[in-house]
Amino acid sequence: MIRRLFAALSVACALAVIAAAPASAQAPKLPPNVDPQNAIIMQTTKGPVIFVLRSDLAPQHAERIKTLAREGYYDNVPFHRVIEGFMAQTGDGQFGNGTGGSRYPNVPAEFSNVPFKRGTVGMARSSAPNSANSQFFITFGDASFLNGQYTVVGQVVSGMENVDKIKRGEPVQNPDKIVSMKVASDVK
Repeated sequence: MIRRLFAALSVACALAVIAAAPASAQAPKLPPNVDPQNAIIMQTTKGPVIFVLRSDLAPQHAERIKTLAREGYYDNVPFHRVIEGFMAQTGDGQFGNGTGGSRYPNVPAEFSNVPFKRGTVGMARSSAPNSANSQFFITFGDASFLNGQYTVVGQVVSGMENVDKIKRGEPVQNPDKIVSMKVASDVK
């Protein structure tokens, strides 16, 4: 009797949690003409963000992000460095503080002439040009001083208003996080 009551309460609680889930917990729809094979759906603590990977510009970097997203590497990773008027950086699934990377080797630079502007997704790296690994950043506005020196790997196409809400800091205290990050074609 007690087991049945407990089971019924568990089901009722689970249904209440599902019913109370915010709309942002559901996968957002891709904008028209976006290839789901090269789109990333990133659920953050501030809401969903969709960015399109530029595999035409940076095929190795785009493939790295897709590989790590498929492995769940980015899930629950903080935005550890967020600078007002510049960018929000994340992607350190090893330590969460900007000093770590994935189990894969670094990716050689794939610099291009595409400018860093609002919503550009760039690969973070050390002072060595060929040191990008798992970390990336999203620019809040013009960051043309990075042009030709950092790899442009994507562009936000939806949810930039949620990126704008990410808590600032260097380092960020109680940072916002990537709740989950998936390749759009993998989302059912």
